[in-house]
Amino acid sequence: MSYFIPALDRQLATALRSKIDQKTKPLGALGQLEALALQIGQVQATLTPQLCKPTMLVFAADHGIANAGVSAYPQAVTEQMVLNFLRGGAAINVFCRTNGLDLRVVDAGVNADFAGVAGLINRKVAMGSANMTEQPAMTAAQCEQAVAHGAALAQGLADEGCNVLGLGEMGIANTSSAALLTHIYTGLPLADCVGRGTGLDDAGLARKLQILSDVVGLHGKSADALETVRCYGGLEIAMMAGAMLGAAQRGMLVLVDGFIASAAYLAASAMQPALRDYAVFSHCSDEHGHRKLLNHLNAHPLLDLGLRLGEGTGAALAYPLLVAAVAFLNEMATFESAGVSEHLQA
Repeated sequence: MSYFIPALDRQLATALRSKIDQKTKPLGALGQLEALALQIGQVQATLTPQLCKPTMLVFAADHGIANAGVSAYPQAVTEQMVLNFLRGGAAINVFCRTNGLDLRVVDAGVNADFAGVAGLINRKVAMGSANMTEQPAMTAAQCEQAVAHGAALAQGLADEGCNVLGLGEMGIANTSSAALLTHIYTGLPLADCVGRGTGLDDAGLARKLQILSDVVGLHGKSADALETVRCYGGLEIAMMAGAMLGAAQRGMLVLVDGFIASAAYLAASAMQPALRDYAVFSHCSDEHGHRKLLNHLNAHPLLDLGLRLGEGTGAALAYPLLVAAVAFLNEMATFESAGVSEHLQA
């Protein structure tokens, strides 16, 4: 599987930096918004970027390891939350409506039959991943199919004119997959990657850590990015990784949500490192391991609100900052146009 992601024009970065520095403000006074404006302009290869048809894709799938007791919630909650998304009642629905993002929900592998349910994009690869305590999460064919589905969905949105893609997920026990992927891809200690997920108590957390440690002992560590996803990922995580690759291939900005989405980013960037230039890390999750993951990447998330819901909620909340970055770049006066002296005396 190959996804060519074009390198950014570094010469354009010089022109964008000059444009930003000429705005009526002290150098660097808009902080991280300046870096964001610079990135968006480079991704779109223009000095006057525009955000078009921003869309949130939420991928849902079940995980066989949920049956091993790593989650405080039953697997049935995945199906129930998908229906809640489709009815418009979840946090991600509220935040997308509030901030003007289109929301689309994808069945990547929920252990339920949604036949006849309106509004759901059906890309079901299987009725959930396998129990990793017994076998790899996916077959090679399932993993490749999930990645390909994700890429195709992103590219379809690009064909519709979307150039900003947010990514979220739903899947009971998917913090287990995210912890394992983070451990394998980054080399961080497993204990630093495993958290309480949907609310495990201390005993539950200790049990989860032991189970996941045993899973690593069973499947080992591979240097192959796709093999790592196959063994430890989830269908929604593989599909998110594919969507990131497909989006970047088409020159779209990729708005990464929290811990689960960041684990999908680790997988996708291991396949194609150039993805990094297209990724915006929306927030630092309160789920144990996410801050260490971001630090490992030297990533600077836009928000730090103590969120740990998933669904793409952090990405939806961060989107207005992209709007603000583009607006100041395109609309803010320069020193020359405003007749303001560039060097004021203290």
